[in-house]
Amino acid sequence: MNAILKPAAQAAGTSSGTNAEWHARRLAATPRGVAVMGDFFIDHAKNAEFWDIEGRRFIDFAGGIAVLNTGHVHPKVQAAIAAQLQRFTHSCYQVVPYAEYVSLAERINAIVPIAGPVKSAFFSTGAEAVENAIKIARAHTKRGGVIAFGGAFHGRSLFAVGLTGKVQPYKAGFGPFAPETYHAPFPMDAESFAASKAGIEQLFKCDIEPSRVAAIIFEPVQGEGGFNPITKEATHWLRALCDEHGIVMIADEVQTGFARTGKMFAMEHFGVSPDIMTMAKSMAGGTTLSAVVGRADVMDAPNPGGLGGTYAGNPLAVAAAHAVLDVMAEEKLVERANVLGQRLIVRLEAAKAKNKTMGDIRALGAMVACDFINPATGAPDADKTKQVQQAALKKGLLLLTCGVYGNVVRFLFPLTVEDSVFEEAMGILDSVLA
Repeated sequence: MNAILKPAAQAAGTSSGTNAEWHARRLAATPRGVAVMGDFFIDHAKNAEFWDIEGRRFIDFAGGIAVLNTGHVHPKVQAAIAAQLQRFTHSCYQVVPYAEYVSLAERINAIVPIAGPVKSAFFSTGAEAVENAIKIARAHTKRGGVIAFGGAFHGRSLFAVGLTGKVQPYKAGFGPFAPETYHAPFPMDAESFAASKAGIEQLFKCDIEPSRVAAIIFEPVQGEGGFNPITKEATHWLRALCDEHGIVMIADEVQTGFARTGKMFAMEHFGVSPDIMTMAKSMAGGTTLSAVVGRADVMDAPNPGGLGGTYAGNPLAVAAAHAVLDVMAEEKLVERANVLGQRLIVRLEAAKAKNKTMGDIRALGAMVACDFINPATGAPDADKTKQVQQAALKKGLLLLTCGVYGNVVRFLFPLTVEDSVFEEAMGILDSVLA
């Protein structure tokens, strides 16, 4: 037996020891498949800032991968969780229900851009929401096929990763994946839109007839794929295609939802009503909550007991989500996303005029990204992207990379970030890009 007993304080937290010591312990205690970017360990945080266990301060433009639109430990979210903690932490909603689950569903149903009567079910993770959305679509259509898109990210669980359109590091070594899952090019501009149309037509001719397709799932803005917004024309085409063939249209808003794109939900930009939406990440202020929201007739397709989960709709997370919705409205975070996004774009455009390694700049609200390229060839430059990320980190600014070729820096700052902290981050960014 290889057991090591530690004092309670040391075992439970990182209040003692150095980053290097904990890094060594991490390598010994956890598997390499759980990749970790930082070699430092967080101690405490507030809004858009956090401090590691050695006292170093960082500005957080990663947001726990789009989870912290309302910032670290927002006082209202913190208070809501604390109040719920005094009442009860778990009952399993399917055994002993609680009113807050129902009232949260009512609030979400009232604001999603889905036509007609709407119903919501809550789960724990984005991948779980995606898998349940597919289950619901299959139950509704009595079909099995699912079409997703290249460059997509829908989660790491086995079915969700089958839908994901990026092999490294998500799919390599984990197959075989679920059958009747197909991919088409993602329509992010005129050229790729034409390729997408041709790709789906090819699928219908060569792989699966449309009458056996249960769902088409897409991200309004691809997250891990490089912050690529879908074209408005493509959303209308997909809506017409789904209507023609009785296919369920699923918008995966796990990363785009809750004000990130300058709308409460990204689908509001396109004037198209999906049948189902998935959401998670920033809906609950850092606690584990996800949702599948959709047309009532579609959502009611599974039999009782077909949906749910022991921890699904956890009461602490539900309380946090109520507070997040309050904060979104009170602090006008939808409007602030557009303001901050525009400020960042201005700085990136100014830097690009002087920096030939900077390629495309893409943005929808505060969902902003910048490509890095080899200026001689125009080819994606993942090494340069990593250099920019590391240079920013050395100056105390945490950034994330993404993209099929790993050459995209994405910006996911809290929408609650103070103007002074945001400008400090812009100064660091200017110096790095210069």
